[in-house]
Amino acid sequence: MTTMSEIILTPELRPLGKSGLLVSPIAWGMWRFGQSTVAEGRALIDAAFAGGVTLFDTADIYGFNGSDGFGDAELLLGKVFAEDAALRDRMILATKGGIRPPLPYDQSTAYLTEALDASLTRLGVESVDLYQIHRPDILTHPQEVARALEDMVTSGKVRAIGVSNFTIPQIRALEAFLTIPLASLQPELSPLELAPVENGLLDLAMERDHAVLAWSPLGGGRIGSPEDDRSKAVAAALDVVAEQAGVSRAAAAYAWIMAHPARAIPIVGTQNASRIAEIADVYKVRFTRQSWYDVLIASRGERLP
Repeated sequence: MTTMSEIILTPELRPLGKSGLLVSPIAWGMWRFGQSTVAEGRALIDAAFAGGVTLFDTADIYGFNGSDGFGDAELLLGKVFAEDAALRDRMILATKGGIRPPLPYDQSTAYLTEALDASLTRLGVESVDLYQIHRPDILTHPQEVARALEDMVTSGKVRAIGVSNFTIPQIRALEAFLTIPLASLQPELSPLELAPVENGLLDLAMERDHAVLAWSPLGGGRIGSPEDDRSKAVAAALDVVAEQAGVSRAAAAYAWIMAHPARAIPIVGTQNASRIAEIADVYKVRFTRQSWYDVLIASRGERLP
């Protein structure tokens, strides 16, 4: 009797697209980071470092509650850097811009230039490693967006560029006007959000060597606390693999994302240090083709043809 081959995940750094930057296979995100104190924020960053994370993802909109708080996550990170400037050099720092409440979006050259400078000021740094457009602005021509992004790199304020929540046609339109590589795509991707798997986004990423940064890898909490039949079926399929590896369901969900040949990088969003510590457990997980497809089938709710 033969044993099914297993998909092995390793913690080695990998290229961030064609940017020349090397990043960890899993990232930590700061969506709710602005609600912490400086000491708490530092503890969370240390926990992420301990889990092998080098890629830290934030955005100017993180902290915004609908009326205020815009920039709070960046401000807090800047305060952490102010207490220990050496932390900045230990991480690949990514931020995003282009959301401008209450418009909601603005990717004009003037605004993106302003937004980047404001982010750098809040962070207290001279440059970021990755700057991504957060959500597409339908009213800005992709040529103008491309020019703004290239100016950021030329200025030395940004090392690599990417986009978040763009459709495939939007990505292609932007790339048609770029003379530098688009390093990353940041879609929502989880065992409960299969669009990038099924609509060709991951295939495009493999074709063009884009890094894929997966936001909400736990399905907005639905994988940890499933309530509907679909979420419960996915959780049960993940639990089979998690129990075999002796890890949490969350670690199995991250591993499921990472097992795809596009080598997507899950962005862990928890602000709990003990749960951040589970990041290292992802490398204990061993999916086979059968167990990986079992999760996919549970999410689709029907057998594959």
